[in-house]
Amino acid sequence: MSFDKEIHFKDRAQAGEMLAKALVQYAGRKDAIVLALPRGGVPVGHAVANALQIPLDVLIVRKLGMPGQEEYAIGAVAGGRKCFLQAEAIQAFGIVPEVVEDVVKRELLEIERREQIYRSGRPKPQLRERIVILVDDGIATGSTMQVAVQVVRQELPAQLIVATPVAPPESCEKLANQVDSVVCLSTPAHFRSVGQYFDDFRQTTDGEVIQLLAEARGRLKNAGSILR
Repeated sequence: MSFDKEIHFKDRAQAGEMLAKALVQYAGRKDAIVLALPRGGVPVGHAVANALQIPLDVLIVRKLGMPGQEEYAIGAVAGGRKCFLQAEAIQAFGIVPEVVEDVVKRELLEIERREQIYRSGRPKPQLRERIVILVDDGIATGSTMQVAVQVVRQELPAQLIVATPVAPPESCEKLANQVDSVVCLSTPAHFRSVGQYFDDFRQTTDGEVIQLLAEARGRLKNAGSILR
């Protein structure tokens, strides 16, 4: 992977279409699946899955925001209390364990809420011996994606790929040591925030996530009907 590339995107859907071109070797693979990180990763993942004609699902992981500065990540958490903490940041800002625990509890409640509304009782996908493509709309510190990687690794996939439109070089390098491949289109050296690389970076809503997941399921169902 070459770094110091700077690419700007119209919106998340266009970024996903561009990512799909870099992932074309997985097109049509029956053992491949896109797992998008809600909410912003879902429009990107939807475009990737649609272009590659493979299933789309979600992996719900929540960033742990620093109290008072929620955009600054001090870690991330997934269901089952799988947690990754940025120990240096927590220590530097003097955040006491009780405050961290409160943030974790709040985000676990949000994970539970999203699981209920996004899945509506549907089981989580089986990942064992599958090619899993983890997609988000961008990576900053990498905390959230690192938790996602840990969660998927426990399911023993055949391959694990992280795919994202934009991330700082150092975050890509960290992740590259934990997965089989990192696909990142834009790796600016002077990265400030994910949103600066999108013309349209409006917040994705729960309703949009539910709609995109339903569209992806419908596409696969229709494809199966055509094949029969």
